[in-house]
Amino acid sequence: MTGLSKADHSVSPPLIDIPRDYNAAHDLVECNLVAGRGGKTAYIDDQGRYTFAELAERVNRAANALTGLGLEMESRVMLAHLDTIDFPSVFLGAIKAGIVPVTANTLLTTADYKFMLEDSRVRALIVSEALLPVIQPLLNDLPLLKHVIVSGKDAHGHLHLQQLMSQAGTRFAPAPTLSDDICFWLYSSGSTGTPKGAVHIHSSLIQTAELYAKPILGIREDDVVFSAAKLFFAYGLGNALTFPLAVGATAILMAERPTPAAVFKRLKEHRPTIFYGVPTLYGALLASPDLPGRKELALRVCTSAGEALPAHLGRRWTEHFGVEILDGIGSTEMLHIFISNRPGEVRYGTTGKPVPGYRIRLADEEGKEVTKGEIGELQINGPTSAIQYWNNRAKTLATFVGPWTRAGDKYTEDTEGYFTYGGRSDDMLKVSGMYVSPFEVEAALMTHPDVLEAAVIGVADDQDLIKPKAYIVTKPGITVAAGLADTLKRHVKDRLAPYKYPRWVEFLPELPKTATGKIQRFKLRNRNG
Repeated sequence: MTGLSKADHSVSPPLIDIPRDYNAAHDLVECNLVAGRGGKTAYIDDQGRYTFAELAERVNRAANALTGLGLEMESRVMLAHLDTIDFPSVFLGAIKAGIVPVTANTLLTTADYKFMLEDSRVRALIVSEALLPVIQPLLNDLPLLKHVIVSGKDAHGHLHLQQLMSQAGTRFAPAPTLSDDICFWLYSSGSTGTPKGAVHIHSSLIQTAELYAKPILGIREDDVVFSAAKLFFAYGLGNALTFPLAVGATAILMAERPTPAAVFKRLKEHRPTIFYGVPTLYGALLASPDLPGRKELALRVCTSAGEALPAHLGRRWTEHFGVEILDGIGSTEMLHIFISNRPGEVRYGTTGKPVPGYRIRLADEEGKEVTKGEIGELQINGPTSAIQYWNNRAKTLATFVGPWTRAGDKYTEDTEGYFTYGGRSDDMLKVSGMYVSPFEVEAALMTHPDVLEAAVIGVADDQDLIKPKAYIVTKPGITVAAGLADTLKRHVKDRLAPYKYPRWVEFLPELPKTATGKIQRFKLRNRNG
């Protein structure tokens, strides 16, 4: 039988022993049964509760159902699935069978799905019933797609996931996969254009739990966790699948979009101890008139990723709820967080310090390391890096440079080892011969009481010189008066060097974002030709 991983946390970084013969799904599920947690609740979704023993059975049923359709080791299956118990069941079931699951953003357009289905060449698609109308128009034009499996009450003439699983066997021996075998794909969220399929191996999932979740986040068996970030992308996958399974904690799943009302409902009803969010959501929660009181919740720690957390949001959250937000940075390519603030050592406005097990360097335009205090491109050396982008050799070579992965972010490191975000490499602005961080201008704008969200891009003026332009979403109930734009310009001038202020301010009802909460600045740039 495929071996289980072991870790020694008495040293830093932890020593992680992953056998050569290894199956990630078998490890994450079996470790809970071996520990005697079969009767403990593993998941709570919108329909019910499921123990670790029931999860193990569901994983085996999913593995049998997929192999029963003729899917073999190394074939691929796409999951366009909302966050319910069936997501971890099928995701882990595919991996246990040696089949490669490819997760898909559930907020994509028909054209987006067409690109991903053709690019990945999956043999099967598992889709939530609610998403079927978006994908249905494509299904006659995908000759390599052999099976469409619908999850929900009605399969609409396709195979029915729940029926397939109910008829499948409850035992399944893990496929003879190796620790370096391809395990799953994650498509990048598309914040900079066309999504790229990042290919990950079997050993990566447990590494994120042993290096970050246990020693930095401090997740425990008695925790109840809730991730507003969804399972289909890297941050949410670790939060609500890898991490709780690695320690035997209970995870809450929510199928609907993470609006303030939906998030508050779960925080109050299920009283999670760990909450994972993104900066945009934290801002919306704090701005909501329905913000719960401190005693209504049971939080002991929160995390943030996706984009840098503005310092004022972190401070306001801690002042209100009495718990810290551990801001960190991860990526689709690195699978989860590799720089993070620590409990009791949070410095809002920074991303924290490197997670043990990851090496960080900041490089200039010639690839040389910068000195502390200077801005440079973030590069990471760690064991959870994707091995390639599928069907994209040029971007693979540009991103994965030997043992280093280029994040595409600009950072500075201070004398105490704290890293501070300076914007995306392709978003940094050169104004009057000096770099301007869009995030710095956005953070200044968001300290104004009328501003809910802000995004800054570079726009050429009448002399073709790049200057900052701000897109603003005001708080509910705020009327955009004639002088508000000038007020916001003065607000930035009072807080930053004068050359950093936005020369133009445009108000929008909402900012274009990925499902992870990342602002899609390329769409804002397209508005300006």
